[in-house]
Amino acid sequence: MSCSLLEFCRLQELKTVRDYLYLSQKTEPVEEKNQTENELSWDSSEWEATWDSGENKEEGATSATTVEEETTGQRAPWLQDCVVSLSPCSDLLVVAREQKAVFLSAKWLTDDSGREEMTLAVSWTGTLSTDEGECVSSSICIPLASQKRSSTGRPDWTCVVVGFTSGYVRFYTENGVLLLAQLLHEDPVLRLKCRTYEIPRHPGVTEQHEELSILYPAALVTIDGFSLFQSLRACRNQVARATAAGSDVIQPPPLAYKKWGLQDMDTIVDHSSVGIMTLCVFDQMKNASILGGFNASVKGSPPAMSQYVTVGGGPYTGFYYAVEGSSQPLLSHVALAVASKLTSALFSAASGWLGWNKHKNEEEAVQKQKPKVESATPLGIRFGLPDSRRHGESICLSPCNTLAGVTDDFGRVTLLDLARGIAIRMWKGYRDAQLGWLQVPEERGDREFSPSASLPRRHALFLVIYAPRRGILEVWGMQQGPRVGAFTVGKHCRLLYAGYRLMGVNSVTSKGWQLLTQQVCLLDPITGALRTVNIPFHLALSDKKSERAKDMHLIKRLTTILRSREVEPDILESEAKSVLLDIKHPAIKKQALESLLSNKNAPVSCLTNITCALHDTLKQQDPEEVDAALLQLCSSQLKLLQLYTDIQNLHSGADREACSENDSLEGIEEELSRVGPTLQRYAQLTARPSVSFAQDSPDSPMPAQAFLSQMECTDEEELRVTRGSETKWNHLGNFMFWGCLCGKSPPRKVCDTLQQAGISPQQLLSLLLSVWLQREKEVLQKPEEAVRNLHALLIALSDMKGAVEESWDPQSISPWWQQVRCTCIQSHNAAAALLAAFVAHRAAKASITSRADSKFQSEWEAVSLELEQWVVCVHQLEDVLVLQTLLLVPPPQGAAGGAAAQCSIKTLLEGGTGGIADSVSKWVFRHNLAPERLKEILRKREDEEADEELEQRAGEEGNEQEKSQEDTDRRAELLVAVSQRFPHSLSPDLLFAHCCWEYVVQWNKDPEEGRYLWLAVEHLKLVSCPYIHLGISAMMWSTFIVKRFSAAAFLMEKVGKAPKDRLCRRDVGMGDKAVTSFLGCCVQLLQILMEADSAVEDVAPPELSVEEAWCGAEGPASLVELAELGLGQRGVCFTLVQHHCLLASLLHAAMSFSLRVKPLSLFEGKGKNAFFRDLTSIQLMPTGDMDPGLVSLRQEFLLRVLTGWVQAIDDPSSSAPGTKTPPLPSSGPKADWWPSLCLELGSLLQVNPDILRRHIVCELYNQGLDLRAEEVMLEVEDKDVLGSQLLVLTGQRLSYSLLHSQSQTQAAMELLARLPPTLCTWLKAMDPSELRCPLVPLSQTSRLVGRLIEILPENHAQYSLALHLLEAVDALTTEDNS
Repeated sequence: MSCSLLEFCRLQELKTVRDYLYLSQKTEPVEEKNQTENELSWDSSEWEATWDSGENKEEGATSATTVEEETTGQRAPWLQDCVVSLSPCSDLLVVAREQKAVFLSAKWLTDDSGREEMTLAVSWTGTLSTDEGECVSSSICIPLASQKRSSTGRPDWTCVVVGFTSGYVRFYTENGVLLLAQLLHEDPVLRLKCRTYEIPRHPGVTEQHEELSILYPAALVTIDGFSLFQSLRACRNQVARATAAGSDVIQPPPLAYKKWGLQDMDTIVDHSSVGIMTLCVFDQMKNASILGGFNASVKGSPPAMSQYVTVGGGPYTGFYYAVEGSSQPLLSHVALAVASKLTSALFSAASGWLGWNKHKNEEEAVQKQKPKVESATPLGIRFGLPDSRRHGESICLSPCNTLAGVTDDFGRVTLLDLARGIAIRMWKGYRDAQLGWLQVPEERGDREFSPSASLPRRHALFLVIYAPRRGILEVWGMQQGPRVGAFTVGKHCRLLYAGYRLMGVNSVTSKGWQLLTQQVCLLDPITGALRTVNIPFHLALSDKKSERAKDMHLIKRLTTILRSREVEPDILESEAKSVLLDIKHPAIKKQALESLLSNKNAPVSCLTNITCALHDTLKQQDPEEVDAALLQLCSSQLKLLQLYTDIQNLHSGADREACSENDSLEGIEEELSRVGPTLQRYAQLTARPSVSFAQDSPDSPMPAQAFLSQMECTDEEELRVTRGSETKWNHLGNFMFWGCLCGKSPPRKVCDTLQQAGISPQQLLSLLLSVWLQREKEVLQKPEEAVRNLHALLIALSDMKGAVEESWDPQSISPWWQQVRCTCIQSHNAAAALLAAFVAHRAAKASITSRADSKFQSEWEAVSLELEQWVVCVHQLEDVLVLQTLLLVPPPQGAAGGAAAQCSIKTLLEGGTGGIADSVSKWVFRHNLAPERLKEILRKREDEEADEELEQRAGEEGNEQEKSQEDTDRRAELLVAVSQRFPHSLSPDLLFAHCCWEYVVQWNKDPEEGRYLWLAVEHLKLVSCPYIHLGISAMMWSTFIVKRFSAAAFLMEKVGKAPKDRLCRRDVGMGDKAVTSFLGCCVQLLQILMEADSAVEDVAPPELSVEEAWCGAEGPASLVELAELGLGQRGVCFTLVQHHCLLASLLHAAMSFSLRVKPLSLFEGKGKNAFFRDLTSIQLMPTGDMDPGLVSLRQEFLLRVLTGWVQAIDDPSSSAPGTKTPPLPSSGPKADWWPSLCLELGSLLQVNPDILRRHIVCELYNQGLDLRAEEVMLEVEDKDVLGSQLLVLTGQRLSYSLLHSQSQTQAAMELLARLPPTLCTWLKAMDPSELRCPLVPLSQTSRLVGRLIEILPENHAQYSLALHLLEAVDALTTEDNS
């Protein structure tokens, strides 16, 4: 690695910056005059253009030659005439000239390729000067640290400090808002410099304080950093308040500063504040003896002094020392620039518009009142570097405060040792040079090879010199180091070096911060690029003749060769070999070899030849001088490369092994034929197309680099496969074994090669099984051939030394076959795992048989625990295959749910005894299978099992009879097959319970889907066992329902009516329609709970069992286990459940018909307190007669419910004569069970049910539904009261027909005249507007009057009136018929 110049940012709108600072300087005054003095608005553009043409060429560079300069872009160094300062964080750049300034802030932009790059764009332009004739002379950007605890080192904001020729120092925000202004001296400000806190790298280094130093021609002012930080924060907060609300002025803390009068030096142009230093005892005695003579006295402890170094003339360099405590800090009251700033700006603008100038003189007088300037404390020069002809131009302090670079008018750059006060080095030929420093920490890689690795990290110091006359940027090592880098750059650049970082940081707040700051930046005004210098640490260690530097150059050359893709293999091999052999350092040589072996472009032959050449070279050297680690690396990599080549040759060769005829796989073929249909269906479902990347394809060739990265050699010269990601592991397995599984490679030779290499059989077995399971789709295309090849490979691996232990007892479990079982148990590829289990079962059985034959020499079949384990595993895998096939069936489009669930033996066992039913319930939800449809499918399974039992009893032999009618529904067929495999785990009650729970869980995730809760209740209804009924419904209520139910009740109680959609969403978490459906489901759930509680006493508890092969299920408590626990728990309180059901019915009715009611107010104190309690608890319930007022409220509510129902079912066509009453729906406001529900609620709420029946009859007649009213009328007990009510309703109908109808006939008028006066008066008193359906056929009214005559007794007071009504209706009917 070498030095590099990296571009990290680019300036936008450079032309805008230049035009503003140069071109617009003559047009702006005219614009201001036009704005402020509109009465003097004559056109002077031609006169000004003529006047400007006579100016000198240097100042007139903005006139006629502007176009030519813009096209070339190579203008005179305009940036060199400007004051430029960059924030250390590189997020703010200030360019100022004379009175104007431009602020550029960081902005991230995305280029065409999508890569984000940082740019600096203009964020503010304006005039900074306020006094007439003053110009900007110096500026710096100080980032201020954030005080928040969560800060990670980024600045809170950046303050721009600007010095003027008038002596003022002003502080601005990034947006150009003036914070404060200070006049600390009346001479021009020459330089502004800042020092911030740095963490000491060594225990003996003095911790430096933060400060801002301001240099004047004969004075130096230093402002304490902490005081400045607090004042700037206070001023910025005041600006924010004044801008937002114009609040009162808050006086910030005063600035603490020291002012020194620098003496004994003719001219001073630049300075550096080195910081506080303490002399050693020897230097203290030396100075005391020189100044005081032989008898001088020495203080006990050396005093602390602040060191200042100045450059200029007479002497060329001056060293000043100010003893701490010799001068008390001065306090300057901060002149806020914020107070009434907005108001004064508004009035000044208004005065310009309207010609009011009476305040102008007053403002000028205020501005002329300058603050009091404190006198400076004299400070004499201690010593200097006298050179009468040489004048210093600038000084740049190093980050470690021990060195400084000084430029002069002779074109020299001098390096000063500040501790000793001497010049230690000088460069010549650098006229107008600009300096900067770079401090580079040691890389951790280099630190490992260092003999002082335990010490703190070292830092290297470099001096950066920019020579604009030569257009070159150089980097020099300190103190006497060589030039380590040189770059050709433009001649008009600016080298920006801050020398400080964030202000406001201390040893506590800086812990854990990552301060990302650029030390040196080069600004090119031609391209607008900001570049920084990157220097590796090792360049500071030695010169070009060092072996290490040469080795680093060689490894860089090797990296360049490896990155090139156009190099021929022969050239690559020769070049890489020469480079690798030329490297001397063993660690670097090892790094180069590892880089070569990890390169993807190098072929295998090239890698082998280079590694072999290096290995031979090391062997020829003295064994004591050879690095053992490097030699071991070469030998191990050679071994791996040879293994890679051998395997590759075996796969590409024509040598094939034919399977022996004896290997007929008799048992496996029978197994394959038995599970063949299921495998075929599984293969169809898994063969759906999917998207994958080409590089991730298992068929892609494996490069040697990937092979080497996964293999390592142990100390025993054996190979071990390092398990990385699953993709890399499968890729390695594909490389080794897929050719054998496809029948393209000889399995025995491949296994022998791997065994000779020293790879353990267990790792090879793991690789083989991973390939087999991963390539399931390809395996299922030709299962018989693939199984035969797998069997050959498995036998070959089992015969390896170390696979199956020789001392293994067949009566115990073999670790080798246990590894195969564990892999199959954990695999989600059910078909491939089952086929692998078939093969392993047969191989294990053959191995056990051969061992038994050799041991016993008998004809008895060997019984082994290992074989029993395989029988159970194969049975479980067959079950999993059928279940996975069902789960892979794609759901219909638009169905809810995500991807198909993946199951394995392990996941089912970990899921507990209810894991299987849980998987199927999720499948039912994904497929939106209706509860009744599910019930039919499960009943079909029971029918098939019964048929099989009958066939077995009849003794019929042979294959199963084909079905008479083939089921076209694949889902039903697969579900039947799964339920037959799991007769206990998928019993109807358990499956319905799991489906119920799955739907209620999904509803809880999205309460707006009320259909889910309704389906959950429907599934629950299909459960036949009352114990499961009781347990599931109680858990549903306590887990999901009661919280939302209570929220709905309290909300309705609060608003006093059915709440609107917004309130429902806020309090209940669902819309108003969903709340209505939810309350209806609550009623059904509580009714199920009551029925289950009543039925439990008559039924014995069920015995829940699991299939024998799945008895080892261990996992969290499932629904089955919870049901078992529920058997021993106490039941619910029936009266409390009924109490809640009553409330749920009232809430459902109120929401269905949008009624006004406070539901909890319909109950007394005991009833209210019992709500929302645990249903198993015993609560005090209301007994005895209720308060009549409360009963009246209940009756009124039920009557309004019945009225709402009648209005909802209104269908005039149903009341036509001769038509039958149409059936009503089973749910919603029109449901036919609302009247019976109200009557049931009335009996529970102590409301007379006969009042409710009479109300229904009257409402039905009022609505014109006479036929429905006649059906209900039969159940009314008090006929007299009903007759009186219906008599009034009949009178209203007749009154409407005779008196209020729009189409009154003459016959009707004549009939009205013939009526008895009593009846006529009574009809006129009727109000037909109360009828909701006044237009009723006369035939219905006639039937109604007939009913009245029947139910009214003859001694009734209104019986005669009913007879008159009958005569009137008959007369009207006769007139209509005629």
